[in-house]
Amino acid sequence: MTPEFVIGFARQSIELALTISLPMLGIGLLVGVAISMLQAATQIQEMTLTFIPKIVSIFLALLFAFPWIMDKMTSFTRDLLMNIPLYIR
Repeated sequence: MTPEFVIGFARQSIELALTISLPMLGIGLLVGVAISMLQAATQIQEMTLTFIPKIVSIFLALLFAFPWIMDKMTSFTRDLLMNIPLYIR
């Protein structure tokens, strides 16, 4: 294995991890901003008010994005396992 291969493989793995996490992080960000604006408008500064909507929305995003995430992870793993003979050389 060359250093270029290791760097490329690490870059591909990090890109996949970021791509997979993007839907949940984006939904969490949008719900967090909406709850913050609601708290600022109503002056309710309860810390627990932000957790439940964020947890529920991130769970729902994970539920809907799960088939896509599994497809991405399965194809990455399949490519990795199929190319092991090339990596060993």
